[in-house]
Amino acid sequence: MEKRDFAFDKVNYILLAIGMAVVVIGFLLMSGSGSTDTNYDPDIFSARRIKVAPVVCLAGFVAMIYAVVRRPKDKEEIL
Repeated sequence: MEKRDFAFDKVNYILLAIGMAVVVIGFLLMSGSGSTDTNYDPDIFSARRIKVAPVVCLAGFVAMIYAVVRRPKDKEEIL
């Protein structure tokens, strides 16, 4: 069977999945109950929502960019 040249290999897809999972975890860290007109919730300004979750999301997006830009290793090509 003829070998096809794909832009991504198995490792690229694994890195994409890991990056997407990290982004989802970051958005889950941002979620929670909010304030209403009658009830003020100071948890909306917690460090988890303001600092940690955006950094986790950013790390996930960077991992996904790396997964897209990463060039698969060609076993036959010797540089």
